[in-house]
Amino acid sequence: MIAFEEAYSRVLAETTPVAEVVRIPVEAALGRVLSAPVLADADVPNHDNAAMDGYAVCSAAFPAADAVTVTVVAELPAGERLTRRVGAGEAVRIMTGAPVPPGCDCVVMQERVQRVGDRVTLPEGVGPGENIRLAGEDIRAGSLVLNRGCRLRPAHLGLLSALGRAEVEVFRRPVVALLSTGNEVIPAGTPLQPGQVHDSNRSALWASLQALGVEVLDLGLARDSREAIAAALARGAAEADAVISTGGVSVGDYDLVKEVLQDQGRIHFWQVAMKPGKPQAYGQLGRARFFGLPGNPVSCLTVFLLMVRPALLRLMGAADEPPKRMRATFRGSLNKKHSRMDFIRGVAHCDAGGVWVETTGPQGSGILTSLAKANVLIVLPESPVRLGDGDAVTIQWIEYV
Repeated sequence: MIAFEEAYSRVLAETTPVAEVVRIPVEAALGRVLSAPVLADADVPNHDNAAMDGYAVCSAAFPAADAVTVTVVAELPAGERLTRRVGAGEAVRIMTGAPVPPGCDCVVMQERVQRVGDRVTLPEGVGPGENIRLAGEDIRAGSLVLNRGCRLRPAHLGLLSALGRAEVEVFRRPVVALLSTGNEVIPAGTPLQPGQVHDSNRSALWASLQALGVEVLDLGLARDSREAIAAALARGAAEADAVISTGGVSVGDYDLVKEVLQDQGRIHFWQVAMKPGKPQAYGQLGRARFFGLPGNPVSCLTVFLLMVRPALLRLMGAADEPPKRMRATFRGSLNKKHSRMDFIRGVAHCDAGGVWVETTGPQGSGILTSLAKANVLIVLPESPVRLGDGDAVTIQWIEYV
């Protein structure tokens, strides 16, 4: 059995990004990963412009301590520009986003002035740079805007559009095959017979993979036979970049996935000193990475979140990010007696006293509600530990997208 941290490091080290690059419209790039850095071709914004509706003037033309009345010589909406220079004693009615006229160095917001006809009275204390967004204030021409490996979020797509990019180069979307195994497992919607369970693992993993943005290849549900499992894994090896199976990686007579993997590919390691999720296997199936997850639903999804999701992000070409962990105050009581790293499902709260966390209740590996209620995992070390009210613990935020 391998320690959790060593297993985590090995899974990442043995996973490499897909090599292929595609060019796609920016509108279709949400969640995709940049294959090259993005540099700015021009300043953003590309001109000094008004930050709000008001009056553009030259601040040097006015005394610092007195209000002054000037003549409005033009109106300037966004999208237009004024070429003539604005002189002392003059002002331009300007709208948010319009280019600052020549000769002006500030914009006085309309709420601070009084206007009668074409005359407007400005308040005292008009200063240079007031309410003006300068050219290049956001992005300078030639600067690095987004790094290779950036997983594109809505704000990133806005940045690309602000740079004038209609298309972007990203890594190809990886294909991830998904297989459930077990004689006792049946599809949802089918009436249960004694000893049977509905296939919740494939639904949860399918949703998790869709949230990541990979392409999912459904290998279906294989019964506990070498032939059925071998056929499914062979298809995954031929058509996918990664294969995920659930069940069949423990030590029972019908845990056949590990045995088939030994025949068709390679096992790098199996069994990890963690709870939930000790029975798991990692290896290679042809060109595909193999992730063999436990059959119990909590163990399955927890291992996916902690081990497989970071590896798939690397497969997608995304830059590595450390797990989002922080310290919190524990409320309740807990006595951990075993010597595996433990991931307790919890709910973190933030109030005036800081961040505190409580468990979601019973923590059995078949109690899927314990994970459905959780927003964090309480990370406990391998050594036994006893927790009480007020103790400090490490929490890791649960992320699907």
